[in-house]
Amino acid sequence: MQRLSRLLALISALTVTYAQTTSPVFGQCGGEGWTGPTICAAGSGCVFSNPFYSQCLPGAATSTVSSATGSGSSTSSTVSTPTAAPSGFVKTSGTHFTLNGKIFTPVGANSYWVGLNNYDAADMNTAFSNIAATGATVVRTWGFDEVTSNPGVAYYQIWDGPVPTINTGSNGLENFDNVVAAAKAHGLRLIVTLTNNWSDYGGMDVYVNQLLGNGSPHDWFYTNSTVIAAYKNYVKTFVTRYLNEPGIFAWELANEPRCTGSTSATSGQCTNPTITAWAEELSAFIKSIDSNHLVAIGDEGFFNEPGNPIFVYQGTEGIDFNANLAISTLDFGTFHMYPDSWGETGNETDFGVGWITDHATSMKAANKPVIVEEFGVLSDMVDVYTAWYDTILSTGLTGDLIWQAGSDLTNGETANDGYAIYPGTAVYTLDTQHAAALKARDGSA
Repeated sequence: MQRLSRLLALISALTVTYAQTTSPVFGQCGGEGWTGPTICAAGSGCVFSNPFYSQCLPGAATSTVSSATGSGSSTSSTVSTPTAAPSGFVKTSGTHFTLNGKIFTPVGANSYWVGLNNYDAADMNTAFSNIAATGATVVRTWGFDEVTSNPGVAYYQIWDGPVPTINTGSNGLENFDNVVAAAKAHGLRLIVTLTNNWSDYGGMDVYVNQLLGNGSPHDWFYTNSTVIAAYKNYVKTFVTRYLNEPGIFAWELANEPRCTGSTSATSGQCTNPTITAWAEELSAFIKSIDSNHLVAIGDEGFFNEPGNPIFVYQGTEGIDFNANLAISTLDFGTFHMYPDSWGETGNETDFGVGWITDHATSMKAANKPVIVEEFGVLSDMVDVYTAWYDTILSTGLTGDLIWQAGSDLTNGETANDGYAIYPGTAVYTLDTQHAAALKARDGSA
């Protein structure tokens, strides 16, 4: 009995030691500064994502590669690359995107929340798995979260008065490393938006208020040299971290930039050329430090047609879609589509058909790709989206990303603003059918 007890104790000790020296499936297994386990649990392999992060992925075979350490030396770790992981960088050719000389079709969803709610690697992988199961190729997400006090959850930049500090720690850019790795594990590429016109997750007004004083005009974000320098500093740090990352599809300058934001503060001097000039400067700046990735604005695609009875065509919000599409350092155009919010309730289907058609016309005239990267209605989704998808297919519009993806994760369903699409629903099935049809139209995989 005594010998048996000792044997059992030894087995227990070995089990504990093994558990302490192995990383679980979807756990981290390497990266610059990583001091945890580098061996993965049975059935998974350590997959290199970028110099800061490697992850245990199920079914991955292993190989040995070298990575740089903080001291300037190099260490070897056992990693692998699954066949589904993105490689190479997406380019443009006329109105199409291309990858390795073949047409690449951007279709998918928005998941702004995936890196901002303290989700662990398993939940991130569930979220991206749900999106990928529709046949998606691209996901749009937030690469920003401005705070003025530590929120105890993920954030990317914290302000102490006029002094910003970029968070590169485990709940900052290291957390975004997890997002990139999880997306790649499911064959998805990310459009990363770098600030927000609105107050959600900080956005432009945090820069303006912290640097120039509370209540300063929102549109000074586009013109004030101090603000522009601070934003460029953030952009440079974020973009430089992922210069060689094929999991990034594109960078976006802002989510839905307008002359006005969540506050009513305005200089009264912001016009369409104001934001066009800003977009020229910022897109050229990103191109100067990153030649691998595409750049877009992330705007709603408003037209500049004074006198048009529909406000998104009137050119009053600071966005001139056609003028912006002509900027040489912007690789593709974006537009959003929310007829319920834009005064078109009861006319959602027809408005959307016309809105898509008009942007497809601009796309062809500029000979650049254009995608509808956000869209949604609050009722009759299947009927409305079916008509919109048919129009996307028939007009040749380059691609689309629905707002927004939904998942059921460890702590329940993800954020639902009325537009979220969860697996098992009729719209989720429609999205799956549409992704296949869009790829078939383009002859892409």
